[in-house]
Amino acid sequence: MIQVLQCEYGSEGFATCFDIRLRVFVLEQHVPVSEERDSCEEKALHYLALADCKPAGTARSLIMAPGLIKIGRVAVLPAYRKSGVGAAVMRAVEAANPRASFVLEAQIHALPFYERLGYVAEGDQFQEAGIPHRRMRKIG
Repeated sequence: MIQVLQCEYGSEGFATCFDIRLRVFVLEQHVPVSEERDSCEEKALHYLALADCKPAGTARSLIMAPGLIKIGRVAVLPAYRKSGVGAAVMRAVEAANPRASFVLEAQIHALPFYERLGYVAEGDQFQEAGIPHRRMRKIG
């Protein structure tokens, strides 16, 4: 069973979210920790996905403008990939923001995942932390 919890900055849940991000982005993908943690942490709402009560994935959302939410820092631990954890955390962010539109910056390899959730790529490919990305949007 997958459960998704909302976590405030500074909470124990946030610490678990950040641990997942460190394991996926910093250790696995070699993103510098100085780029992983940014000035948006305190403003963001963080989501922790639990699979059978164990930390499995995370994401965060930021209000960019009324009705426009930016989703970022989506990460799923290797043992839980392709198990529905990523989709569950994305659906939780969307459900917490009914009628909103969403934007995100997807790693190129993850484009098909987001496309299956209704996101559409736009603009040119760009580099973030040395990893190719594209912007994506979903209209609420």
